[in-house]
Formats: sequence, structure tokens, C-alpha cells
Amino acid sequence: MKKQNIFVIRGLFVGAVFHLTCMVAVAEVAVVVGAKSTVTKLTAEQVTGIFMGKSKSFPDGSPAVAIDQTESSPIRVEFTSKVLGKDEAQLKSYWSRLVFTGKGAPPKEHAGSAAVKSSLANDPKLVGYIEKSAVDASVKVVFAAP
Repeated sequence: MKKQNIFVIRGLFVGAVFHLTCMVAVAEVAVVVGAKSTVTKLTAEQVTGIFMGKSKSFPDGSPAVAIDQTESSPIRVEFTSKVLGKDEAQLKSYWSRLVFTGKGAPPKEHAGSAAVKSSLANDPKLVGYIEKSAVDASVKVVFAAP
């Protein structure tokens, strides 16, 4: 019986260490536009407004269209939590209500940061988010999540 308790305690400890390690490895989020976009900076409120479908334009009046990453991707979970202040279930519920009432549709999903950057390069009205480590000359960071 004592030997079983040691294995249980050891398993819990290993699980806790793994969980903490995963939390430390979370990527930093950069909200980006294409390098040719005229937008240079957005506030947290402006980013939230665009990604929640409440705002359809950038501060300069030009059209703004948000693009998302695939559901449950680590960067999307981080963006949703840090920038939008929601979890996946809350966000899904929010968009379900808007779709049901005909008042909006969620941003189109892209499979990864490379796909987001590729779309941004071809359309100045798009805004997306990627891992900070994926930022290169093809995009401009307009907001960095805290």
C-alpha cells in the first residue's frame, strides 16, 4: 500500500512539473497587418472591437477584416485569453449568438502563422495574429499582447 502511494505522489509531481513547463512555453502574441498596410498601431480596445465584429474599420477609416487561427491552436487560445479576455467556450457562445441573430459571423480561420502571413501580404484590409517569434519583414506588428 505504501509503495502505491509513492507512485501516486510521484505521478502527481511529474504531472505538476509538466504542466508548469507547458505554461512557461506559451508563445507571445503579436497582432499583425501586411507590410504594405497603412495601419501602424492599434490599441487593445481596437483589436478587440475588430476581432469581436464590433468594428469594421481601422482607426484611419480603412476597412478592417479579422482573420483567426484554427480553433484550439495554442496561439489562438493565448490570443483569446490575453487579448479578448475570453476562453474558447465563451468565444464560441458569443459567435453562436451573433450568427443565430444574423448580426455577424466569426473571422475566417487560417491554419497557422504562415497562412496568416501569406493572406496579410495580399490584402491590406486584413489583420491577424501570430506568434511573436514568427514576425518577419512580410508583416507589421500593430499590437503586442501583454
